[in-house]
Amino acid sequence: MTPLMKRLANRAASEIMETVRFVAGVAAVWLGLVTVGFAAFHIPSESMQPSLEVGDRVLVSKWAYGYSVHSLPLGIGYVLPDNWDGRIAWHNPQRGDVVVFRDERQSPPRNLIKRVIGIEGDVIEMRQGQLYLNGEPVPREFQEVRSYREHPSQQVVTATHYTEILPGGREHAIYEQSDNAPLDSYGPVTVRPGTVFVMGDNRDASNDSRAPTGPGLVPLENVVGRAETVLFTFERCRREEGLYCPRGRVWRGL
Repeated sequence: MTPLMKRLANRAASEIMETVRFVAGVAAVWLGLVTVGFAAFHIPSESMQPSLEVGDRVLVSKWAYGYSVHSLPLGIGYVLPDNWDGRIAWHNPQRGDVVVFRDERQSPPRNLIKRVIGIEGDVIEMRQGQLYLNGEPVPREFQEVRSYREHPSQQVVTATHYTEILPGGREHAIYEQSDNAPLDSYGPVTVRPGTVFVMGDNRDASNDSRAPTGPGLVPLENVVGRAETVLFTFERCRREEGLYCPRGRVWRGL
């Protein structure tokens, strides 16, 4: 091999190694982020409409509250001794947070996503669709009436879109199909220490803390993390006259 060919071969080998090191570094950083810091979750149902739509990919911060059996990186929590079911915590969920948690009442257990409505000591009650918190009605402001096709049945559903305002001024959108659905009258129930009360934003289409078959009061050690943003979603419905069809979204905060 001529000296020129050797120089070219050495330069090519050096560039290849630099590329390999760069790709390996990026992969290591990404692996660290998705195992220690964040996780992505897919929204399979309409229980959190209109805030979250079917098909949304949601970025969840696993370190927002600390770590538990269900949020430790690389599944470490599931190989720890059975007598350790606590959490390494620095914050607790607050009213209005959208959280992912492990529902151990299901068989097999699965992850759910809902909004925190009540924290330790709160008294939760529903009266004909109106949410009461500690004996006071939570304000809800009318926005509009929407009709849309339900997933996956494709039946047309009509719901009223409200803005609900929790104590402290945190606002979020909700759907109410009626004010006399089975879960529209509930409680009062006091949130026990070490738990949170969760509800879906689509109030009449959510199996949440109100429901006999729902997760009940969610133990803090079952919380995986806080949903921060919608990474992306694609428009999944066709445009029809008189029907609401959410657009695709990218990097929209919650």
